[in-house]
Amino acid sequence: MIDHTGIAVSDYARSKSFYDAAFGALGGSMLMQVPTEFTGGKQVVGYGRDKPVFWLREGGEPGPGRHVAFTAQSRTDVDAFYKSALAAGGADNGAPGLRPHYHADYYGAFVLDPDGNNIEAVCHRPE
Repeated sequence: MIDHTGIAVSDYARSKSFYDAAFGALGGSMLMQVPTEFTGGKQVVGYGRDKPVFWLREGGEPGPGRHVAFTAQSRTDVDAFYKSALAAGGADNGAPGLRPHYHADYYGAFVLDPDGNNIEAVCHRPE
């Protein structure tokens, strides 16, 4: 039911670098940058695979406590997300692996982004 969502970030350049790497591992990329005349002078970019579904906004109230999970096409993609996100400055919040307490094929990895948001990649397919 969610069409798109977004978060505020405290350091736009650092967060953009993090999400460029993390989403690149999942086959996604920055697809749109909103002109600053429509954003009050703030940087706003949208990420996705075929349309922007996750937005970063410079400024506002960033911080921990938010959780967003992104669909991975394979367990290998989950592993690549985790590795790329850590290399881009993320912090471990749960290494790649099965989480059978959700369901038998739930394979996910969790990383804290530069503002402490809990970002997850998950594959629901058996492999």
